[in-house]
Amino acid sequence: MSLSTGIHLAYLAAAVCFIVALKGLSSPKRARTGNLLGAAGMLLALGFTFATPHLHNLVLIIAGVVIGTVIGVPAARLVKMTAMPQMVAIFNGVGGAAAALVSISHFMRPATRGEPTYMAVEVLLGVLIGSVSFSGSVVAFAKLQELMTGRPITYPGQQVVNAILAAILISLGAWALVSTSNLPMLLLLVVSLVFGVAFVLPIGGADVPVLISLLNSFTGLAVAASGFVLQNTVLIVAGTLVGASGTLLTRMMSQAMGRSLFNILFGAFGSVVTATGGADGDSSRSVRSGTADDIGVLLAYSRKVAIVPGYGLAVAQAQHVARELEQALESKGVEVFYAIHPVAGRMPGHMNVLLAEANVPYEGLKEMDEANPEFQTTDVALVVGANDVVNPAARDSPGSPIYGMPILDVDNASNVIFLKRSMRPGFAGIDNSLLYNAKTTMLFGDAKDSLSKLVRAVTTA
Repeated sequence: MSLSTGIHLAYLAAAVCFIVALKGLSSPKRARTGNLLGAAGMLLALGFTFATPHLHNLVLIIAGVVIGTVIGVPAARLVKMTAMPQMVAIFNGVGGAAAALVSISHFMRPATRGEPTYMAVEVLLGVLIGSVSFSGSVVAFAKLQELMTGRPITYPGQQVVNAILAAILISLGAWALVSTSNLPMLLLLVVSLVFGVAFVLPIGGADVPVLISLLNSFTGLAVAASGFVLQNTVLIVAGTLVGASGTLLTRMMSQAMGRSLFNILFGAFGSVVTATGGADGDSSRSVRSGTADDIGVLLAYSRKVAIVPGYGLAVAQAQHVARELEQALESKGVEVFYAIHPVAGRMPGHMNVLLAEANVPYEGLKEMDEANPEFQTTDVALVVGANDVVNPAARDSPGSPIYGMPILDVDNASNVIFLKRSMRPGFAGIDNSLLYNAKTTMLFGDAKDSLSKLVRAVTTA
């Protein structure tokens, strides 16, 4: 068997690893194995790439691998769960930037001037999509890291500006196809970076999880384009898998937000949202607050309790204490389940990952469609740091900015307990009428501290 055949067989094995890994990642129970299998496939592909005949710049390649490892391993090991969305966003951007740089470096080689038009188009797509993914991911990172406002940023004539930028990109692409100069490609790079920023600025608030998924699909497409440029099969397969799965996930997330995929891709899903109440809620209405001891007794003598996690749970790093509360309730014969909304948190699957870290059994996690029928027979719905995903306005108020977004119907439970720091609204910036419902009791404070108090109250009840 020749060396070339061996390399292609290794790439095939790596591609199979990627596909099987993707299947594993579709289930929390198999996600860890799937992740390890995907990493093994990438290690296999990377190792056999070094066996490629006439490989140039070996020292630079090894240096890049070392630098990437030195940065990537500590970043992945030390990142807090609350910062995981930021890490995903910036890693998306790095992938897009790498794909764009590969395409640019290939375009600037004199030997590429006589290549067929379709190869030049592949190069242009790599630069365009990779640059948009990079600059858009940087802005998404800044929003998530609160280096800039997380709210949608809009200005008069924004759609016109975006249309002009798109027209300029098309013109520069056509110019690059017929020109022998590097100037149109460099201009395409710059305008693509600007377009990425302009595309992401009007997206914010509760739309951030959809944005992350969309940028992930962009990066996959850019990597696939660079695979065509380099004629590297494993890059084409990996990029296509990421692009396709990211697109499907974007579609699923948009449905969870009550929006069509067309609406997300071509406008309006970053429209300005105006809160119906002040920063700390509607002061004209009163809420009922309770003590941890009273709520603990209510929980201990319930038959069924639903725990509804949100971003506040992640911020407080309270997942382990939530697990302790679940175990304390189950020791008293209470049935406990977790109700998971698809866009709870700041990235797809955020709550699943968070609870898996606390060793919550997968069988106890119920997705929205499975959880909603359960609320009618639930004695207490304990909402920990969630807001928009349980807001009845999405279901009952046609004039609400989030109207049409599927929600967890916690208001169907006999009692609703909210664990919140204050009455401030959620990502969408609108007031939640459920907070003022007669069946709702507020327990103000840090989620981890409040859950710890509930554990003690349940244990002694």
